[in-house]
Amino acid sequence: MAVLSKIRERSLFLIIIIALALFSFVLSGLFDGNLFSKNTTEIGEVNGESIGREEFAQQVDFYRNQSNGRGTNSQFVNNAWNSLVNEKIYETQLEKSGVVVGEKDIWDALVGQVSQQNSPQFLNEVGLFDQEKLKEYIATLKENAEGDEGQGKAAWLSWINYEKNIKKGLEQNTYNALIKAGLGSTLEEGKNNYLFQNTNVDLDYVYVPFSSISDSLITVSDGDIKNYVKKHAKDFTVAASRNIQYINFTIQATAADENVIKDELNVLINDREEYSNAAKSTVNNIGFKNATDIVEFNAENESDNTFDTNFYTKNNLSKILSESLFDKDVNDVFGPYKENGFYKLSKISAVKQLPDSVKASHILIPFVGTSTADASVTQNEEEAKKVADSILKVVISNKSKFEEIAKEVSVDKTSGAKGGDLGWFTYNRMIPEFRDYVFENKIGDMGIVKSQFGFHIIKIDGQKNMQKNVQVATFSKKIEASEKTENDIFENAETLASELSNGKNIDKLAEENNYKVIPALNLEVFDDNIAQLGSQRQIVRWAFEENTNVNDIKRFDTDNGYVVAVLNKKNKAGLSARGKNVRSIVLNEKKAEFIKEKSTGETLDEIAKQNNTVKNSSLAISNASPVFSGQGRFTDVAGVVTALKENKLTKNILGKNGIVFAKITKKTLPTDLDNYNSYKKNIERTVQNRSLQIYEAIKDNSEIVDNRSYFY
Repeated sequence: MAVLSKIRERSLFLIIIIALALFSFVLSGLFDGNLFSKNTTEIGEVNGESIGREEFAQQVDFYRNQSNGRGTNSQFVNNAWNSLVNEKIYETQLEKSGVVVGEKDIWDALVGQVSQQNSPQFLNEVGLFDQEKLKEYIATLKENAEGDEGQGKAAWLSWINYEKNIKKGLEQNTYNALIKAGLGSTLEEGKNNYLFQNTNVDLDYVYVPFSSISDSLITVSDGDIKNYVKKHAKDFTVAASRNIQYINFTIQATAADENVIKDELNVLINDREEYSNAAKSTVNNIGFKNATDIVEFNAENESDNTFDTNFYTKNNLSKILSESLFDKDVNDVFGPYKENGFYKLSKISAVKQLPDSVKASHILIPFVGTSTADASVTQNEEEAKKVADSILKVVISNKSKFEEIAKEVSVDKTSGAKGGDLGWFTYNRMIPEFRDYVFENKIGDMGIVKSQFGFHIIKIDGQKNMQKNVQVATFSKKIEASEKTENDIFENAETLASELSNGKNIDKLAEENNYKVIPALNLEVFDDNIAQLGSQRQIVRWAFEENTNVNDIKRFDTDNGYVVAVLNKKNKAGLSARGKNVRSIVLNEKKAEFIKEKSTGETLDEIAKQNNTVKNSSLAISNASPVFSGQGRFTDVAGVVTALKENKLTKNILGKNGIVFAKITKKTLPTDLDNYNSYKKNIERTVQNRSLQIYEAIKDNSEIVDNRSYFY
């Protein structure tokens, strides 16, 4: 942006200002006692054990390096936090259990990993795994990391985290094994499970859905809702949150800015005479139309694109060029035209007749440094070229030898097994060096090209559909806001922030200036994204700072402009029915009581009459087949009715959407088994497979202090 150039011009002045600001920050920290407080040195605590800033930063760096730049800083922070909390929770539990995962346990697990056992670098002369080689490798990693902030340090951090993950896995497996050992079952429980799953009943029943009771007959007060939320506190506990409003000022080019860019490109089309200060005379500047060296022209005139040397058919050009340029003569200029955020000039710089597909064969000879060279390749580039030249001579003199030699010496084993045959391929499939040779020469030609893979001895076996291809030279300028536009937008944002700070209403100002006010509700302390803005951690942090009060205003710099935000509300942590239809839940509870109170009959017919409905019958209801004829699946009710006694009226069976009254007319028990061991094991498996629930339960009962929001 143009503003950046102004910043660079005032770099010394800015350095002084920044230094003074940092000095005042340090002084303020010393005076208010917060600079060296506990919160500024610890990211958090787990059961009294601290998570220090250095330890946490290393873990964040590990996840950042592991992602290869994919992901946001908030994601890396969250991953690091979850990993460290998990590690420390299990350490605490194992310590309470008297179990210690020691260095020897970790080492034994390390050397037992398949990746270590099979790695060639850890094998001795007879091909067996050698622990000493692994120790030497670890020592080398540590040594390379000392004083190295680059790859050496990253590699060492990666290894440290690998060891930590080994330890973490041992701790989790050990603790989960202790838990699982206490989660057994009995044969009697297995039998009960068998009976529960396989008993079926015939029954008469009356079903009274909640929807049959008019909402107007039931009163749900605010007190009822509050009592329900309080009674089910775990389901309605919410974190502290913030509501903000903001106006987004996006820096984008105006119509006037675009016209300036178009005018600049129009000037570049034809040759022009200009006075040169260096030559002290008028010089002729070659225009885009007559330029023969497009690379040089684009560089001198600061084009925002490089020269694309590829050739294209009409169908492979962009729509605007295929319609407006393809049929023009060489050096005819099209433009300025607008495409994908740029204004461009384009011309046909060359025309060729090329096939649309080619069939070719090759023999690939690698040399040290090529991507196809493994440890067995020792020849240098010069030696590999001599080998390729000698092979070319042989196959030119005797074409039948090509297939035989490809099978014997080509490092490309896939095509080599087929005598070097690569089959048919289109223009863009092959690397440029290979592509240019096979598309621009004739069938039967043979030659050598060099690429990052080595030397290719090529034979052109076939070509199809010769047609016109064009090479397009393009000069482009990105459509960006001018310095004046940037300054105007900055001034608008500053003016708005100032007027809001002086007590004016954001909605009124927005209406006067045609701005759009956007709300962002219920932002939580670790949120990263804000509606329509994307990742804006800085705004969330500001909203949660202790000295940020309701109605405070702040302007923020974003990647493409500015945001002026107002803090509207601070929502405290606690109980809240936000986002949940509690009224509907309470309404159904009250309807259930209403139905129970009115259903006083001693028979199903009486109860049906009292509820203005009918008695139904259903056969062979079981937990495996919980379908009630005429009503649908009642999974929650089936588990109750299969356990009832015959010929006894059972009232008020609560279902998901209504109340059921039932009488079992026939109960059929499954055939007794000789052994219920399989059902016993099913119970044990179901319980023992809930390792995630084990961790969540431990976590809920751990004392966790989270200070991340002060730092990230």
